[in-house]
Amino acid sequence: MLRSFLTIFLPALLAGVFPATADERPNIMVILCDDLGYGDLACYGSKTIRTPHLDRLAAQGIRFTDFYSTSPVCSPSRVGLLTGRTPNRAGVYDWIPSGNRMHMGKDEFTMPAMLKRAGYATCMSGKWHCNGLFNRAGQPQPDDFGFEHWFATQNNAAPSHKNPKNFVRNGKNAGPSEGFSCQVVAREAIRWIENHATKNPDQPFFSYVAFHEPHEPIDSPAKLIAGYPQAKKRGEALYYANVENMDAAVGEITAALDRLKLAENTLLVFTSDNGPETLNRYGGAWRSHGTPGPLRGMKLHTHEAGIRVAGIMRWPLQVKAGQVSSVPVSALDLMPTFAGLAAGEIPVDRHLDGADMMNALSGGSVKRDQPLFWCYYSALNKAKVAMRDGDWKLLARLTSPEGKALKTRAITRANRDTFTKATLTDLELYKISSDIAEKEDLAKKHPEKVRAMAAQLKKIYRDVARDAKAWQ
Repeated sequence: MLRSFLTIFLPALLAGVFPATADERPNIMVILCDDLGYGDLACYGSKTIRTPHLDRLAAQGIRFTDFYSTSPVCSPSRVGLLTGRTPNRAGVYDWIPSGNRMHMGKDEFTMPAMLKRAGYATCMSGKWHCNGLFNRAGQPQPDDFGFEHWFATQNNAAPSHKNPKNFVRNGKNAGPSEGFSCQVVAREAIRWIENHATKNPDQPFFSYVAFHEPHEPIDSPAKLIAGYPQAKKRGEALYYANVENMDAAVGEITAALDRLKLAENTLLVFTSDNGPETLNRYGGAWRSHGTPGPLRGMKLHTHEAGIRVAGIMRWPLQVKAGQVSSVPVSALDLMPTFAGLAAGEIPVDRHLDGADMMNALSGGSVKRDQPLFWCYYSALNKAKVAMRDGDWKLLARLTSPEGKALKTRAITRANRDTFTKATLTDLELYKISSDIAEKEDLAKKHPEKVRAMAAQLKKIYRDVARDAKAWQ
């Protein structure tokens, strides 16, 4: 990891690019939105929703067409991003209701903990959703994972995005917030950065900004809603305005980085936790008009629309502007990449499922020890397991020895053996690099490819299943 740091920054040091007294490592900022559709941003093909700030961010850096979340649903996706590990290893299999026993265990080694140990200041603002007992005894909280300052909710902003009342700041109820959630979250992060830049200008920082938008229950500024008169369906304009308002909050953050002269050496990552919510999947989802674009499926699917998401990165000092990359990368890759950039240390006994993706920021490929892998036991589509290896993607059902299709919200001590020994069946094969919509199942045309990939998928599945935490 230290080698990566020296390779990137030593030439700049010798050239005198950096101030001699400053810590030359980059600031790191991750902006994560909630339930954003692959086709919801103009720079990803939307002809309806206005997203000028994110379009500009993409033009100033690199836009990945094949960026993946770590799960097709919120809680495991966040755990995967923060740990660099398939979230099943941490025992987080599905979204976590308030009061639930499921949570990210204190023994998990996280991105903020790594960066804090490496000398970074750390802050989290927004949606946490990595435990059920939020801000209560019995389960770890954001500060247990390395966040020095945190301002968060357990799950959604309540009662809606407008004037939310359920934020907690460093363990104390913050009381009612005025405005819309994305601005509330962005401004908390900005205030922290401003304070940090004033008091510790030479110390790099890590900021994790987790918007609630555009997850239900949605609310948006009336002025922005009025800007979509062509939207005729119930809740449609409300959703479009919600995404535009989130984009405006991103604009506030980038403007603050510019004003504070921090933009040049800040690696800014923008992505989503999973794909778009299915309209009317439940009673309150009538405002969920997100689009998967050309992708198959939606949120909760192991087909592309559940896991392929927007992925934009900007770092003016090191990343050439105007790039578009089709290299497959994942939120799992952020942990090892940040370790390389920050000279961070990852425990030798900690198995990461991601890879250092620094080469991809300059148009190169990513060297992986194993293909990208997903296992979501509650998937709405039949396939609960998926794997992408280069141009190809394989999906499979999980079947019991008795031939029963398996599905569960969590692995427990009672069902662990069943799922560990499950057979991978009903294999689907797609050449995903040219069939983004997963229209043509090539399993029958390429039996040798299926056999080779199935053996690899089975090996990874068995490894993850053995390592996965089982709840009582």
